[in-house]
Amino acid sequence: MKILVINGPNLNLLGLREPDIYGRRTYADLMEMIRAEAEKLGVEVSFVQSNHEGALVDAIQAAYGTADGIVINPGAYTHTSVAILDAVKAVGVPTVEVHISDPDLREEFRKVSYIRAACVASIKGHGLEGYLEALRLLSEK
Repeated sequence: MKILVINGPNLNLLGLREPDIYGRRTYADLMEMIRAEAEKLGVEVSFVQSNHEGALVDAIQAAYGTADGIVINPGAYTHTSVAILDAVKAVGVPTVEVHISDPDLREEFRKVSYIRAACVASIKGHGLEGYLEALRLLSEK
């Protein structure tokens, strides 16, 4: 099984960006955690991180026929990107939306998730461990 992990804008700044919300662990720490969990599950994992919406759409489209699942934290594009929603719908790859914090408990605009409509699950507010939950969920499918 192959799972693509996609992270959107500013997630490369984990550990620096608002550590009271996102914690002090870095993006490298996150990738290490995911790799370790993937190894336990016997899952092959690859990563894409971009601050650019089109690059995220390209990564989703490239998953067609090559990935069995997608774990995605679209960052701020969660609340604005119909293009990312459409890409997930188009490729039909089972996708889990992940958020480190719980956007429903934050500013009003963060309560809107465009991508959620195309996802098999949404994991919010479980910290970096939410990514591991998403991996386990997809590996069971």
